Amino acid sequence: MNNILKTTGLSSNGDKSLFPLNHPVYRAYFWSAILGTSIQFIIFKLLYPFPDFFSDSYSYIYAASANLDVSIWPIGYSKLLRIFHYITHSDTILVAFQYFFLMLSALYFFFTTIHFFNPSKPYKITLFIFLFLNPLFLYLANYVNSDPIFAALSLLWITQLLWILFKPNITLLFTHALLLFLCFTVRNNAYYYPIVSIVAFLLSRQKRHFKVIGITLPFLLIIPFIIHTRNEAFKLTGTHQFSLFTGWQLANNALYMYDKIEVDSTKFTSAGSRELDHLSKQFIREIPADFEFRKYLNIYVGNYFIRQPESPLKVYLTEHYDISDNHNITIAWGKSSALFAEYGTSLIKAHPGAYFRYFILLNTKNYFLPPLEKLSVYNLGVDNVPVVVQEWFDYKTPDVWCVSNKIQKYILYILPPAFLFVNILYAATLIGFVVKKRYAKSGNIFNSAMIVLFLLIFLNFLFTVLATINVFRYQVFPMVACLMSFLVLSSVLDTIVKRSEIKGLESSLAHKLA
Repeated sequence: MNNILKTTGLSSNGDKSLFPLNHPVYRAYFWSAILGTSIQFIIFKLLYPFPDFFSDSYSYIYAASANLDVSIWPIGYSKLLRIFHYITHSDTILVAFQYFFLMLSALYFFFTTIHFFNPSKPYKITLFIFLFLNPLFLYLANYVNSDPIFAALSLLWITQLLWILFKPNITLLFTHALLLFLCFTVRNNAYYYPIVSIVAFLLSRQKRHFKVIGITLPFLLIIPFIIHTRNEAFKLTGTHQFSLFTGWQLANNALYMYDKIEVDSTKFTSAGSRELDHLSKQFIREIPADFEFRKYLNIYVGNYFIRQPESPLKVYLTEHYDISDNHNITIAWGKSSALFAEYGTSLIKAHPGAYFRYFILLNTKNYFLPPLEKLSVYNLGVDNVPVVVQEWFDYKTPDVWCVSNKIQKYILYILPPAFLFVNILYAATLIGFVVKKRYAKSGNIFNSAMIVLFLLIFLNFLFTVLATINVFRYQVFPMVACLMSFLVLSSVLDTIVKRSEIKGLESSLAHKLA
């Protein structure tokens, strides 16, 4: 038993030789990562001298320039942009920060994996290549968008949870609370993170008061942030909301089933919902008879009714609100979001079966084969940027360029099927680990870590398919967690099998000698 723990890096003897910079092999990983990522970044920026922008980028930049405390998207990334703007207007420095922050977070995650699990060499190399020789992270960090920052913060957060499980100390309580809070301010996908953290603290080898403080501390930051955001949303829109986008998402999801259900408009309690339902009925009636609308929805990324100008949501927005500038657009999206939340929630509650069939099942397919979406083309395929971007980065002209607008589609095309493949491998390995009862030989700490990682992956799946749309850039962090879990489980299974084979040979040899 102790030999297995030592081989998998789970010995409780506190062997510091596993810590990366105290061992020549790990120093080699460290300097290879630093040098490799630096060279890759320099080459990449020669080919892509300007960042990548799309509609979300414009929203983040406007919120930063106007110093808003609430916007269409969580405000954390806009606050980061504003802080950066005080220091420098350089887009290259911003992208460099995003990339190397992400890579340093990945390095911390990688060395923590080695330190506590010590997978065999092929598994270490596989994880290293994915994290540090992967063009995905260059393209992700080149966006003026919250994706790279959220992925980096998420990696730091889950890494802290691993340290809390294996080697808890008082400092981790505060760093974990801060990281969880920052994740919450940057992306709505962090909604389920507190559940993972709570389970990790409950499973950790700590005294009860340590667990209570660790569970409570993040909420002392998150709850005031939620209250403040809701109050700022009320000032801007007249309604208390934490996210000015949630209502849009709920209504969009519900409308995916609208052509398959019967809706009585008179049952809606508000005039706004009745009007929106009238627009929805009108939209369905006006679909051309020869247009395969359902097939078109099935190949869309899952947010048709948010993006398309002819959708009932966009029609309602333009008919009721002034969208002449960024300030009015933010207000309009927030005010309409409150109504859309009421409408979407009513439809979903009234037709849960249809919602499951026409949105959740479709979204499940998109989960396992997430479209590249914005990652497939640079700057939406155009060679200029809006005024808000030009002014923010002090561009002399609105023109931007890169080596190719479309080549990234071919460079990254393998990633969606790779995400599916990694999930299949992880599921198969986990099932084998449980069915063969390998957990009995792995130790409580290892099993606790695997439970936390499984919970993260499972909750991400549920959150994605039940509530939101899915594109590949949302699954970068979950893919890293899933790949790491698969590699660690595989390494442990291989180790246990090899140990059993050795013991069998030793017994056989001893029997023959006897």
